[in-house]
Amino acid sequence: MNIDKTLLILIIVNVLVSMKGFSDRLFFDKYKFHIGAINRGEKIRMFTSGFLHVDYLHLILNMYVLYIFAPIIIFKLGVVKFLILYLGSLIAGSILTLTYHKSELYYSAVGASGAVAGIIYGAILLNPTMSLMMFPLPIPIPGYIFGIGYLLYSIYGMKKQLGNVGHTAHLGGAIGGYALTLLVYPEVFLNSTSTVIMLGIPIVLLLLFGNRLK
Repeated sequence: MNIDKTLLILIIVNVLVSMKGFSDRLFFDKYKFHIGAINRGEKIRMFTSGFLHVDYLHLILNMYVLYIFAPIIIFKLGVVKFLILYLGSLIAGSILTLTYHKSELYYSAVGASGAVAGIIYGAILLNPTMSLMMFPLPIPIPGYIFGIGYLLYSIYGMKKQLGNVGHTAHLGGAIGGYALTLLVYPEVFLNSTSTVIMLGIPIVLLLLFGNRLK
């Protein structure tokens, strides 16, 4: 399929910034998400870290998922609202990560996963009947089932600190994408009411009882 110019530019920026980080450790360390540095006033890291990646596999996976889901939002909402969702979800992921890990001064992270998670959730809200293939399941599953499962897994991952994965940024980005989609396209309340409710329940529970995850 033809790729939108704005999406192509966004992917290129991610690739170029990440490649710079791969070859320049000082650059990587200067712009990655780092709790201690952010607490000292380097708030720009909450934005720049979303364009850095650990390695090529990390970069390729995020850009591939973005390439798959972004066109749904661009087609339905246009480029400006797509960028609002993408950048807003990136920041939402950073804010939740900073809030949750604020006492862990050496905690660091990079990646567009928060922004991409927001785009996934926006796409699911706009097209809840979409089907997604997930390894190891041999059959496609509805988008809203994937969305609920993703949220619950991210919450569980935050609690158990599973692997070297930024579950908090994923969750924050997903919440950002959910909220921003409802904000910029309120018609989704009428078009996908059941999906809005089903995806909203885990978010409400997190906001009410999130302090118990620690």
